[in-house]
Amino acid sequence: MSSKILVVDDEKEIADLVALYLENENFTVIKCYTAMDALRCIEEETLDMAILDVMLPGMSGLELCRKIREKYQYPVIMLTAKGEEIDKITGLTLGADDYITKPFLPLEMVARVKAQIRRYTRYNQSENKKKEEEVIVHSGLVLNIKTHECTLNERPLTLTPTEFSILRILCQQKGNVVSAEELFREIWGDEYYSKSNNTITVHIRHLREKMGDSFEEPKYIKTVWGCGYKIEN
Repeated sequence: MSSKILVVDDEKEIADLVALYLENENFTVIKCYTAMDALRCIEEETLDMAILDVMLPGMSGLELCRKIREKYQYPVIMLTAKGEEIDKITGLTLGADDYITKPFLPLEMVARVKAQIRRYTRYNQSENKKKEEEVIVHSGLVLNIKTHECTLNERPLTLTPTEFSILRILCQQKGNVVSAEELFREIWGDEYYSKSNNTITVHIRHLREKMGDSFEEPKYIKTVWGCGYKIEN
């Protein structure tokens, strides 16, 4: 069964272009041109991904992303205008997994989508993966790999799939430094990482906020300057 992707953009030409390239890769695409139509679709359809334009009539794509994250964990990619760095950071903070800047190369967009679908599929078809530790425990932090749930000192943490992945990788590599590039490639499985890419930095910051971890003297996720991040033994 092909993955079902929701594409939301009030510019019909862009929505049609995205749909054309994704359908050529055998994805099932549902197009919406307003946030209201998208909200109805989100409730009525079983989706595997959403691609949301930031600027939508009636409700922004950022608000739409927030509403998706209230109930669903499938990947969300934001479409942002060139140079709108604040939209990218806000989108990641609200739970988006990646962003694509307009104008974009269609083939790069397809590669980004495939990377997110692969990651999402790995979590939802664990029987096809090599068996891994189901529960990770560290200093009051408990990650249940099978149920994708996380608690800190018995307090539930609401994490996006990307945040959970980062925390899982750092815990499994406990005591070792993991670079931002390693995290990016492990999570997205593609080659679109560059030194200027701040995606991992934003996710780490948001993780620390949810965990109540100090940036200056973090108890859990520590920054090793010039190298990456680690959780100490």
